[in-house]
Amino acid sequence: MKKIAVIMGSASDLPVVRKAADTLKAFGVPHEVHVYSAHRTPDQAAAFARSARENGFAAIIAAAGMAAHLAGALAAQTTLPVIGIPLKSNALDGVDALLSTVQMPSGIPVAAVAIDGAVNAALLAVQILSVEDASLAEKLAAHRAAGAEKALKASAEAEAEFHC
Repeated sequence: MKKIAVIMGSASDLPVVRKAADTLKAFGVPHEVHVYSAHRTPDQAAAFARSARENGFAAIIAAAGMAAHLAGALAAQTTLPVIGIPLKSNALDGVDALLSTVQMPSGIPVAAVAIDGAVNAALLAVQILSVEDASLAEKLAAHRAAGAEKALKASAEAEAEFHC
């Protein structure tokens, strides 16, 4: 099975990024986590992205806040799918990161999830892998069914409490 790269712009991003890594682990998806900055270590970030396909990666998840150029900087160096996680910051509550992640020039696409949406980034990466892996597709279906069951249980509990 191909790997997923999870890249964060700063070690301070780890609390959010950990959710992506934990989700990939729960699905049994091999992954690597690295800290590469589009601004502080641009050469290392670019080299990683340029060699990602030949190193067995299927997609890259990139988490960054503030200027949030990491996903775009990586996407410019690879033809692999790049999934951006815009991170919430004190400045503008992450809206700046969201806009920087989604406003890519034509020809250099970056998929984007919600601000701090690390779980969905990992699930999207699993969905990409599941195109050619039936066992992952089954795990995703079971995950969705469990989510639906949890929501229905919560609804039944609320209905029971507020039934007039």
